[in-house]
Amino acid sequence: MRTPKQVLRPERLRLVPEQFSWVDQALVQWGLIERLDARSAALYLFLVTVADAQGLSYYGGATLAKRLHLSEPELVAARLQLIELDLIAYQAPLYQVLSLHEAAPHKPPCRPASTSTAPPPPRHSSAAPVSLAQLIEMERSRARL
Repeated sequence: MRTPKQVLRPERLRLVPEQFSWVDQALVQWGLIERLDARSAALYLFLVTVADAQGLSYYGGATLAKRLHLSEPELVAARLQLIELDLIAYQAPLYQVLSLHEAAPHKPPCRPASTSTAPPPPRHSSAAPVSLAQLIEMERSRARL
């Protein structure tokens, strides 16, 4: 039986931003992208890509985890971070990517707790593009430290 799609947060329907990009530039301008770990960023990109015109999609956890090369706990943590930052709404199995126009840009960063005492890896200063797979691998390497 298929779950009927229904808008979870009608007051937060996505609109195509004026600058045309479907991924709203407020994600960068408000520093939200800096608050995401690589897993959350990957999940957000996937949801933005597969969402319909209302920002809705429904993918099961196993499918999302497989497609994003995440364990089930990693997927849950990524989803929780996106919810905490008010970027998505979730009611299993339905996701809604939310409009950023009502998101509060002044929220404190949501960083997962780390037990590692190793310093973070140096930031890359080159302007060369990095693939999503490379970002995820860098995050996994950092997590192993």
